[in-house]
Amino acid sequence: MASIHNDIPLPAPARDVWDAVRDFGALHERLVPGFVTACTLDGDARIVTFANGSVAREVLVDCDDARRRLVYAISNERLKHYSASVQVIADGETRCRLVWTIDMLPNELASYVQGQTRDAVSAMRKAFPPAAA
Repeated sequence: MASIHNDIPLPAPARDVWDAVRDFGALHERLVPGFVTACTLDGDARIVTFANGSVAREVLVDCDDARRRLVYAISNERLKHYSASVQVIADGETRCRLVWTIDMLPNELASYVQGQTRDAVSAMRKAFPPAAA
């Protein structure tokens, strides 16, 4: 099983980043604008449209405010298994780390997903720019 791990330092308070992560239906507006172009809620899932035109149905598995951890899963004809967790960890008062881990099958799609996560991380950094001095 492929495992993709991203540990992303962000120049924003953990509470602000967590607020964006846990806003499950506003992915395209708050966490990764530009990378995700549309997101609509469908029960316990969100239908996500990516900038490259692909669409995924991501099911909310868990949202733990105490641990600032959200877990979602994708199940479709291409992916046998896809489970992802996003956790926000404070690094002082004004900085945090977003740890995003994806476990997936088949392994052959891992390089594509890794490329997508690089684009997502870039969008996250734009969503949480360094504070003006």
